[in-house]
Amino acid sequence: MSIGIFDSGIGGITVLHDALKLIPNADYLYYADTDNVPYGTKSKKEVRQFMLDAAAFLIEKPVAALVVACNTATSAAIDDLRRLYSIPIIGMEPAVKPAVKHNGSKRILVTATPLALKEEKLKNLILKFDNAHMVDLLPLPGLVHFAEDFVFGEETVLPYLHEQLRNYDLDKYGTVVLGCTHYLYYKRIFNKLLPSHIHIIDGNAGTVRNLKRTIEEIGLAFSGTGKITFYASGREVTDPETRARYLGFISAFDEISKGFFEDRGISEETGLAL
Repeated sequence: MSIGIFDSGIGGITVLHDALKLIPNADYLYYADTDNVPYGTKSKKEVRQFMLDAAAFLIEKPVAALVVACNTATSAAIDDLRRLYSIPIIGMEPAVKPAVKHNGSKRILVTATPLALKEEKLKNLILKFDNAHMVDLLPLPGLVHFAEDFVFGEETVLPYLHEQLRNYDLDKYGTVVLGCTHYLYYKRIFNKLLPSHIHIIDGNAGTVRNLKRTIEEIGLAFSGTGKITFYASGREVTDPETRARYLGFISAFDEISKGFFEDRGISEETGLAL
């Protein structure tokens, strides 16, 4: 049995990267819904159907657990999936709780897709933890398009982010939350653009820890080797070039993460200042 990980595109590979480190003895099925990406600018009804189709495909393989590695899809239909299936289904949510807990008196900027930002799931999360009304919301749909077009260079992405942030007094902010898995490919660019006092956080590590804790609680044991099978909207990826590109994103994210933590002067393992 394997663990299934699903996203609209390559964003969820950042979650797969973390899962391979924390649960290395599992095999993985990764489903990128490349026919329908991006999700964040589509309707909730459309995203719900895409998600149901992807989940049905993976569960028939079968998989022992499913990670919806997409904040937009989680906000649109995670409850529907959990009603339909009895296996563990782990979703993503923007890291609002840790942002509020550790932010102090400064404001928090939550970035995500347009659909994720307007869904009730995020609104309820903010109502639950943001008693001081310190959270602001910023959609960044362009980052998903850049990632899916494999555009990672500063010469394109930095001007886009600068334009999106130009109306925000960044000195008033203490934390920026990356609320879309695609955005994590741009952590080092955020790092260059934002003042050094701003913490940049995401929900990946918490999601994978939740996955590990859940499968341990129900006694699931894996005897795999970390083998990964990739699917593009239900079609197995057998083309060597495409498969190598997906595997390359896992390796690249190692370098992105390492460089980000070095730039920020903090330990990747502990999150504490070096």
